[in-house]
Amino acid sequence: MVQIVKNNGEREAFDPEKLISSLEEAGANKLLIDKILKHIEEEVHDGMTTHSIYEHAFLQLRKLERPVAARYSLKKAIAELGPTGFPFEEYIAEILKSRGFQTLTDQVVLGGCVPHEVDVIAWNDEKLIMAEVKFHNETTPKTDLKVALYVKARIDDLKTNLFDYGKPRHLDEGWLITNTKFTETAIHYGECQGLKMIGWNYPKKGNLQQFIEDGELHPLTCLTTLTGNEKQQLLLKKIVLCRDLKTSPAYLKELNLAPDRLKEILDEITSLPVI
Repeated sequence: MVQIVKNNGEREAFDPEKLISSLEEAGANKLLIDKILKHIEEEVHDGMTTHSIYEHAFLQLRKLERPVAARYSLKKAIAELGPTGFPFEEYIAEILKSRGFQTLTDQVVLGGCVPHEVDVIAWNDEKLIMAEVKFHNETTPKTDLKVALYVKARIDDLKTNLFDYGKPRHLDEGWLITNTKFTETAIHYGECQGLKMIGWNYPKKGNLQQFIEDGELHPLTCLTTLTGNEKQQLLLKKIVLCRDLKTSPAYLKELNLAPDRLKEILDEITSLPVI
């Protein structure tokens, strides 16, 4: 049986069902899945990495069905919001806006003892949230216990002060958000201390992937019709969502694109899967 190498260096038997499951989640139909699986089974070999398998599948999807390719690469697209964490903070703010909150990013807020740099502040009539956002340029690093300890201490200090966001109020919730995963120790600590933690697939309900899909908040980095340089130009202008490019195509026109490319990009945005 072919042994492949996982991102953490461990080896395991190649399991076609895992590939099929990821393709189904991306919205691929049976015919498309069969084509991709046939291609991968012809290419897979002992010692091949899971990343290489992903790249092979993605390139085939890009040739055959761009909208499915965009969704299949969603986690990687979030990691491409770097190299700094600022676009990811803006992206988290957009997610919270879609859920009825007003938001601010990159604020200095006074706690009971000392001031704190807060990545995202969100509030509505019922709740005030302050979030620490931990961004990773790769999809494999995990946010660990020391980060959870640090964030909990900051939240405890912030909860002792009174704020004026919409109305005078105390902080209701402090969140720790990452675009990848948490270590098991960090999760255990967060659950024990009541720290709300949101990662790519944690918790089972209300994780980052679900937030993105439920709100149809595809990051522009998932588009296969934009070059890396074009994506970075848009991110520098704090444009992070595909839907913003659709509702305000002037942002794309500022890239001086040829009419046929502009149409191709807008067509890809329109055809993104709706979950």
